[in-house]
Amino acid sequence: MAKSLYDGMRVKPGKKVHLGKWDPADTHGWDEEKAREKTAGNIEKIAGLQRVLAAQGERGMLIVLQAMDAGGKDGTIRNLARGLNPLGCRVAAFKAPTPEELSHDFLWRIHKVCPGRGEIVIFNRSHYEDVLVVRVRELVSRKVWSKRYARINEFEDLVASAGISIVKLYLHISKDEQKRRLEERLAEPKKHWKFNTSDLAERDRWDLYMEAYEAALSECSTKKAPWFIVPADEKWFRDLVVSEVVLKTLEDLDLRFPDPPPGLASVVVK
Repeated sequence: MAKSLYDGMRVKPGKKVHLGKWDPADTHGWDEEKAREKTAGNIEKIAGLQRVLAAQGERGMLIVLQAMDAGGKDGTIRNLARGLNPLGCRVAAFKAPTPEELSHDFLWRIHKVCPGRGEIVIFNRSHYEDVLVVRVRELVSRKVWSKRYARINEFEDLVASAGISIVKLYLHISKDEQKRRLEERLAEPKKHWKFNTSDLAERDRWDLYMEAYEAALSECSTKKAPWFIVPADEKWFRDLVVSEVVLKTLEDLDLRFPDPPPGLASVVVK
């Protein structure tokens, strides 16, 4: 029997990841039309479960998105959030740390925007930047960043122990697909705002980033906070996988609307 998309993309705890073995263009036999139809159905179910999550107020969800530049984080968020109630969903984006943030430990700015019970929060980039860009650009020494994997696992265990389900999604695109998307931003005036010349400098460090991602995925995929490697060259398949993973995670919570308060059946609205 073929693996589900959830199981097929999940990095098992302790598994050494070699991204060269993961094809960014693989669609696992899915047809685009059927995939889009399935995704739409999943998004509708996710929206329904979000209502129960908010009403119950006992669990929350943190969705972490990481990718190379032009990897599809924004598009993934737009697709996933289109059916969600904004009152119970937030997006937190992490750029270069501010002076205030740099004066604290590297997880300080992360912890304060984590979801509360009843909430879904989506991270556009995350605490993993401190073992990715920080490592690749040598902003701190190996002695410093190498200890952060353990700190991250401890932090995520703490968040999970508060009733927050954590889903971490690495949107895996090929270098050729990144080139195509960056060229598209240059060619399309309405996308010029998304182009940054610094993206080209980061692209030159592609192999170093792949090594950094392999380490993060290998060191920090745990039972409570698993990593999923999402083939993302085809946007429609990316959206399908993300919706499948988020939906299954919510379904596994076995959410229920809370019991009505006593005497509600006898209440009459005049």
